[in-house]
Amino acid sequence: MDFTQRLQVYEFSLSETDDMIGAYISAHRTDAAQMSIQKLAGQLHLAPNALLRFAKKLGYSGFAEMKLALRQEGAPSPDTSVPQNIRRTLEMLAPGSLQLAAKAMFRARRVYFYGIGDSEPLCEMMTHNLKCVGRTAECFSYRHDMYYSAQNARPGDLVLVISATGETDMLIQALQMAKERGAASISLTHLCKNPVAALADYNLYCWVPTQLIGGYEVTDRTPLMLALRFLSEAFWQQCGVAPADNGN
Repeated sequence: MDFTQRLQVYEFSLSETDDMIGAYISAHRTDAAQMSIQKLAGQLHLAPNALLRFAKKLGYSGFAEMKLALRQEGAPSPDTSVPQNIRRTLEMLAPGSLQLAAKAMFRARRVYFYGIGDSEPLCEMMTHNLKCVGRTAECFSYRHDMYYSAQNARPGDLVLVISATGETDMLIQALQMAKERGAASISLTHLCKNPVAALADYNLYCWVPTQLIGGYEVTDRTPLMLALRFLSEAFWQQCGVAPADNGN
């Protein structure tokens, strides 16, 4: 992940001071990559430890690694192979964000999964993963059913929207309806600024760039499934259970 992507993935853990540091480095990336920690701290009127904490919050080992990464960043790699998509997704699945989402699901009275097209089977899988531990969960892919569930959502309910682009109008409208009625929300989308993620209370990201062949969408959904498996296991952990090998 580059610096900008890390800011988005770890946004949930950043303070106002961290936001200020991120904005300054984003605006002065070349200069910041050459500064010592003392000089950059002076520019920001902060203690050096604040920069060290900021770097670690973004997943770097320290300020030196963050500086090195800033110097090495160039144009994003065009590689969209399955291994590359999985590698990037694993970088983006911050344990903190997974735990926050899993705890929200655990606290919910019932969970609704919204997704259409190729995301529909993933919603069905997640519904099964909650029902197997006795939780109330439903999935919807048809407009009227989805809107009806959203209009009847209440505080204590939770909606999880699965959308590669995060820009599907039907999902955006359903999410807005559910939020207006007090439901909590989680989004799982490609790592980009998008309306679904902007609306949701908790954001999960994976690397699912849109791919086309002859005008047909052939986007690799493997990263979405990977992210949902991690989320399911974090949720089961909240429930105090774990999958058992049946010996086959």
